Amino acid sequence: MMSDLNEIQRTAQQQFDRQSDRYGKGHILADVADVKGALRRLPWLKPGRALDVATGAGHTGLFLAGAGWQVTLADISAAMLERAATTARECGLHVETRQHTAESFPYTDSSFDLVTCRVAAHHFSDPNAFVREAARVLKPGGAFLLIDGSIEDGQPVAEEWLHNVEKLRDPSHHRFLSQGNWARLSEDAGLRVVFSELQPFKQPDLNWYFETAATTPENRAKVLELVRHAPPEARDLFCLTEEDGKIVWWWQRLVLAARK
Repeated sequence: MMSDLNEIQRTAQQQFDRQSDRYGKGHILADVADVKGALRRLPWLKPGRALDVATGAGHTGLFLAGAGWQVTLADISAAMLERAATTARECGLHVETRQHTAESFPYTDSSFDLVTCRVAAHHFSDPNAFVREAARVLKPGGAFLLIDGSIEDGQPVAEEWLHNVEKLRDPSHHRFLSQGNWARLSEDAGLRVVFSELQPFKQPDLNWYFETAATTPENRAKVLELVRHAPPEARDLFCLTEEDGKIVWWWQRLVLAARK
């Protein structure tokens, strides 16, 4: 299954295998307040079986395991799964790890009560296939929780600028989808969107992102040039600015929950 990856999948696998050591406890994603807040808005959902897709260092899945869920951590990167499993053991948590793509799951229909994916879907080669797989493996009444960088609908100039920045910074980036596109994919897969909102999320110093993704010096220079010449639409939408000599901006973070 892992031998027939497409180019986008292979690039993501190689990038996260190579950079897995940068996604530990001190990473920005270790703060799971966004996950906690979203789950509080799904009061019918009780701990059961959960699948965390593209788990990375496992921050979301390990939080769920600590909250009483039976968790499967899935990722395309073996190195990421190993890091997540090590953290789980250190925390005294029991989880299952499975290596597979986000576009095809090795699980039977109606296997999980919750499918989560946090700050990863912009790496996927086929978001439509991913959402359909998530819907397929959910039990009736189960929930799909997606958290990812996004952009409000009707912002093509800002979206294209952000895409160019992200692609240069991290070659495994594929595309941010707009809020409306994620809602449509969910509904087309037979899910009912419970809530969908863009939450501003302040990004740290751009240099931190360069280090996390091991951006090449050549691409760092290109990103800085894009920042210097950012169109007004992007500068305004992302509140692009400098603070204490650091380039900072505000992501449009999508938090979407849908019910089967």
